[in-house]
Amino acid sequence: MSAKFDQLRTRLGEISDLQTAGAVLAWDQQTYMPPAGAEARAMQLSTLAKTAHRWFVSDDIGQLLEDLEAEFSGADFDSFEASLVRVTRREYDRDRRLPSQLVAELARTAALAHTAWEKAREESDFALFQPHLEKILDLSIQKAEAWGYKDRIYDALLYTFEPQMKTARVETLFDEMKTGLVPLVQAIAQRQDAVGDAFFSQEFDVKKQWDFGVEVIKALGFDFDRGRQDKSAHPFTTSFSPSDVRLTTRLFPDMFKSALFASIHEAGHGMYEQGIDRSFDRTLLGFTFSSGVHESQSRMWENIVGRSRGFWIHWLPRLKAYFPRQLEGIGVEAFYRAINRVEPSLIRVEADEVTYNMHIFVRFEIENAMIEGKVKVADLPELWDTKMEEYMGIRPPDVAQGVLQDMHWSSGYFGYFPTYSLGNLLAAQFYSQAVAELPGIPAQIEGGEYSPLLDWMRDKIYKTGGKYTPADLVERVTGGPIRTAPFLDYIQAKYTEIYDL
Repeated sequence: MSAKFDQLRTRLGEISDLQTAGAVLAWDQQTYMPPAGAEARAMQLSTLAKTAHRWFVSDDIGQLLEDLEAEFSGADFDSFEASLVRVTRREYDRDRRLPSQLVAELARTAALAHTAWEKAREESDFALFQPHLEKILDLSIQKAEAWGYKDRIYDALLYTFEPQMKTARVETLFDEMKTGLVPLVQAIAQRQDAVGDAFFSQEFDVKKQWDFGVEVIKALGFDFDRGRQDKSAHPFTTSFSPSDVRLTTRLFPDMFKSALFASIHEAGHGMYEQGIDRSFDRTLLGFTFSSGVHESQSRMWENIVGRSRGFWIHWLPRLKAYFPRQLEGIGVEAFYRAINRVEPSLIRVEADEVTYNMHIFVRFEIENAMIEGKVKVADLPELWDTKMEEYMGIRPPDVAQGVLQDMHWSSGYFGYFPTYSLGNLLAAQFYSQAVAELPGIPAQIEGGEYSPLLDWMRDKIYKTGGKYTPADLVERVTGGPIRTAPFLDYIQAKYTEIYDL
């Protein structure tokens, strides 16, 4: 290993430490920090973000990269050295376009906005959040303009969460999804009474919900020696290293499915983070750049595994031990159908597999309109309600269940939402490939054995960290680009059977 490569690793490690410190503070803000701490926390996060950015875009890093590109010009593409230099150069060139003060201001504004969002949602008062969102939107547009773009301004923000993906490509994929999903939704609507879930409309003790959820995600493979789960207003996962991964969930006495499937969803993210190659620690290779690939794991474990018949053949007896009264007389078939019941809903994270993507289509269209200056923040509540009525046939009764339901805009995450649907596509594509190579996976799931599937994902996806671009990774794992067919085939087959279409 050359002295200059060691210098680069040292510098990147120090920058990573600053970013991790910021992540710890952000996690604390959403879990344990008292509300009055928002102002101080905003400044702390701003200082850390600005300092990490300045260190990363320094001329010294640029010179090291230039020297190392010459030194490793003939190195194998997949080697650690070539990969680290290649990925660092890509992100360095991009981040150099951003003023550090803009990075700092966005971090400070987002920290304040998150607290404002929590209060606004609690009180169902959009006016409390509106000025914060207006500022975040303005700063996000400034960021996009600084990064630059060829076709659509949204491309610049989408790149943050899905490098190489274009807005036009997302629109094409979404149009293909709509072609398959809309007729399915309409067909199910004609058979709405064929599947019932009335037994979920009773109280389930939240402590028992928590304990059962922990038991499940432990069995799936989330390592509690290297992670933990807490409560938050909106479920999320953050990672400080593969040895320290934090999940959160939320619990409701009368919404059993919410906490369990949120825990499984976040555990999917967490197992991904725990599976990254440890030699990548404190470098950009230890960061997963594709939110779509990341979401593929949360959605795969939550839905393809967690909502499968085989999964509940194994787990329903255990769940009945926790809730014998609530589930008395409920068999596997009735339970399986109930957890997969299709019904237009107001809240994305509670949505079924069939209508879930409709929520993403709504958010994607609204985000584009905001970034392109076609709609004002003040108009969002009405626009949101109109779009929900158009796509879902229902109108939110208040902003808490409408435009304020997700925290992502308060964090400045414009460009993130399309990756949820991209994740659904990739979940089916990756799982299909895994079963093609390991045909015993469905039977293993029925038997409560998840390590073969988890090991396949670790080997093919998790351990690679940020080494490959999303398109390259998908090509390497499945032999082709992201496609809608595996997802549409899966969703149509599953729900045609459930609803006897």
